[in-house]
Amino acid sequence: MLRLLPIAQIVCAIVLICGGPAYAEDSYDLWLRYRPVEAARLQQYRPQATAVVQQSHSRTLDAAAAELRRGIVAMVGVAPAVGLRDGAILIGTPGNSRVIAALKLPLAELGLEGYLIRNSRVAGHPVTVVAANSDIGVLYGSFALLRRMQIRQPLAALNISDTPRLKLRMLNHWDNLDGSVERGYAGKSLWNWATLTRIDQRYIDYARANASIGINGTALTNVNANAQVLTDAYLRKAAALANAFRPYGIRVYLTARFSAPQEIGGLTSSDPTQPAVRAWWKAKADEIYRLIPDFGGFLVKANSEGQPGPQNYGRSHADGANMLADTLAPHGGVVLWRAFVYSLDRNQDRIRAAYDEFVPFDGKFRRNVILQVKNGPLDFQPREPFSPIFGAMPNTRLALEAQITKEYLGFSTHLAYLGPLWSEVLRSRTARPRPTSEVADTISAMAGVANTGTDRNWSGSDFDQANWYAFGRLAWNPDADPRTVAEEWARQTWSNDPRLVSPVVAMMMRSRQAVVNYMTPLGLAHLMGTNHHHGPAPWVSDQSTPAWNPTYYHRSDANGIGFDRTATGSNAIVQYAPQVRSRLLASEDYLLWFHHLPWSYRVRSGQSLWNAMVERYDAGVADVREMNAQWIALRPFVDPERHAAVAAKLAKQLDEAIWWRDASIAYWQSVNQLPLPKGHSAPAHPLGYYQALQSEKLPGAP
Repeated sequence: MLRLLPIAQIVCAIVLICGGPAYAEDSYDLWLRYRPVEAARLQQYRPQATAVVQQSHSRTLDAAAAELRRGIVAMVGVAPAVGLRDGAILIGTPGNSRVIAALKLPLAELGLEGYLIRNSRVAGHPVTVVAANSDIGVLYGSFALLRRMQIRQPLAALNISDTPRLKLRMLNHWDNLDGSVERGYAGKSLWNWATLTRIDQRYIDYARANASIGINGTALTNVNANAQVLTDAYLRKAAALANAFRPYGIRVYLTARFSAPQEIGGLTSSDPTQPAVRAWWKAKADEIYRLIPDFGGFLVKANSEGQPGPQNYGRSHADGANMLADTLAPHGGVVLWRAFVYSLDRNQDRIRAAYDEFVPFDGKFRRNVILQVKNGPLDFQPREPFSPIFGAMPNTRLALEAQITKEYLGFSTHLAYLGPLWSEVLRSRTARPRPTSEVADTISAMAGVANTGTDRNWSGSDFDQANWYAFGRLAWNPDADPRTVAEEWARQTWSNDPRLVSPVVAMMMRSRQAVVNYMTPLGLAHLMGTNHHHGPAPWVSDQSTPAWNPTYYHRSDANGIGFDRTATGSNAIVQYAPQVRSRLLASEDYLLWFHHLPWSYRVRSGQSLWNAMVERYDAGVADVREMNAQWIALRPFVDPERHAAVAAKLAKQLDEAIWWRDASIAYWQSVNQLPLPKGHSAPAHPLGYYQALQSEKLPGAP
């Protein structure tokens, strides 16, 4: 059941409006804080939010009305009425509201998820109409109206229509059935499998948060799948979550272990061409849909990093994906088949693998198969070029997979706003299938590896909430400006005071580049520890796992550094459209991604490559130092609890940025006999110290 706003919270909101004492915050409310409106804006909002009117009921429409009432009472201090009057907010569709039907609003182009917000007159009353073709569109529109109020935009002269560009916008939870979360830095899994099917309020609040930013799907379990999740006991638990999420437009997906027919089905093979295997999956799909009628489908990691798949039987990825797709098609489900594959052969270029393996199968996948492709060809690095698969498979549906949890960007410790990273990828020109095509034009879905957990603040740090928010906003509209998104989030999360908003947004917009600079400057990649992916370890040279070996990627020696991916090397550059190759090869952001260059190579500024690397390391540390200073200066504008929590994270980030810089410089300098750049102090400790520090720091990190 939906929880109505407690009377105590209503009273607290009114007390605050009247100038009562501030109270502590713990970040649980995310960007749905609905804090009281300042007096000047209050006089504008209160007459325009006098009532919430719905002419019919459904779980979704009731959720929209409840959210509007919750937000309005908290922000303007007066509980809205239910009858039509001046200033009412009228919600519904032409099918469930005769008043909205009579307005003959231009809804035809909005699809099932779009919405319209318009000021109008009904029976002589000035009202605000939130209308759509479906109840979920009404819910999205209601959240959009509340967002305008939260960021203090006017409610007069409204004529807004919006619809999502991408049909599927989902989270991938790498949560395990034992409660652990792979690459999770915010506590244990949200899903308490021991107590499900009981629905906790936190599940409802999770659904509210996702709906507020347009996310409409969630894969509950790890892509390194456990077949047990497809057994009856777990399916009933998943069904309980699906029922709780349904009013918020969120469909549940599950990860399917390809060998499940053997592991839980008693078969002797999982060969996708065998009739018994196909029959088993068909029966399993039928069972799931009996419990979850709107089940979204399967997410599959196959023949990757030891996971079983169709290649175990000499079959192709298309054979495996299509077999599962055929079982889901009668129910309207989809298969999201991950394209994250690579070889451990040190003589091959890992970033070529996905393109070489999947592009030849373009047009061979069923229409209800979506190939899920990581944003870059390697593995969620602080910066890498877009995957060349985007644009190269025009006859296959593609999803862009992004990582909200910052596996390679300092976990939940480091402030790294990823909106610019994802926007950079989405707006990259692929020049395929058309000369003007961008990555965003080639995809039909986005999937984000979730960063949520049981920590009270959901994501392990306050600023990591911004990445969850930005993912949803960019999945809804890939052309959204990441700075505008950052400002939206800052205003809803912290305050509308411009003395806070401006510096916070500035911090966010510089943060990702700062991480790139002190971790992987000039196109370097994968210099992190080999298993935990936290902290600098460019010296690791474990030949047992060459694909995860930093020396495999930087290839440094006394003569130079970088991975040659031109025609004289692996020629991975040829996987991009001809119109794109020259741009990538000329970019200093990807200099060492595509080239092996001598230390004395002159970059665009005229500096040697070595001096330019050191300058970038220094710039990254300087940016983090400045972010620390900016945040300290914001103490008067932030509640003490949240200010202290962020300050502690930033202080640790500065410590670790210096660690990254000094360890990296010490390694490059000592191993390759490089001179200390002019004007740069020697690292405080020898290289051996940083190697020891790597193992010391990680048990307690982050």
